[in-house]
Amino acid sequence: MTQNYIPRNDAEFDNWFHNIREYVAAKTGGEPPEWPDIPRPVITELNAAYDDWRAHYEPSLHPHTPAVTVEKNSARKRAEAVIRPFVQRFLHWPPVTDGDRVNMAIPNRDSIRTSHIEVAEVVEFELKLRNIREILVEFWIKGASHKAKPANYDGAALAWDVSDAPPQRPEDLTHHAMASRTPHAIEFDETQRGKTVYIAAAWQNERGNLGAWSEMQSAVIP
Repeated sequence: MTQNYIPRNDAEFDNWFHNIREYVAAKTGGEPPEWPDIPRPVITELNAAYDDWRAHYEPSLHPHTPAVTVEKNSARKRAEAVIRPFVQRFLHWPPVTDGDRVNMAIPNRDSIRTSHIEVAEVVEFELKLRNIREILVEFWIKGASHKAKPANYDGAALAWDVSDAPPQRPEDLTHHAMASRTPHAIEFDETQRGKTVYIAAAWQNERGNLGAWSEMQSAVIP
């Protein structure tokens, strides 16, 4: 699957994102839901990302200042940072079908598995404290003596949650970001200071495919 499946044109992106949101809502909102394995907080995050994008996109449809364009572009980056891991984690596996992906304009996976598709590398990382409400994730290829990401990879997909108890598995973590370079800073809210955050990471190649998740690590938010 190519990493460039997200429409470049803003109007096309808006229609595409809205369609995915509505399609996911229809498949997860029934009793019982057709897609029962997508956690409710993840769906909430997807909806919030669209609402954030739409709130900044609409002002750009009328005569506007350069600042409006900057804010719209920033909102789009935030939206894509939510969309890509959501598609990778939940829309490429059963019960989602090839037909569902066609309806959402998401390319289906290549049927032939090659070394260019497989992600063999594993992320190794260290958590560091730099500022209040901020944790740095310094990552590298497990076993490597350097800290460069694998050639032609997007970077490391990071997943985290602030929780009173350790999540059972990395797939249960609901917040996501794509870290294209190390270290990557994760910022938190003032109300989260003193709480524990659990973090895992996986390499993502240029096709948008994820490798195996690392072991989870935890830190107290400063």
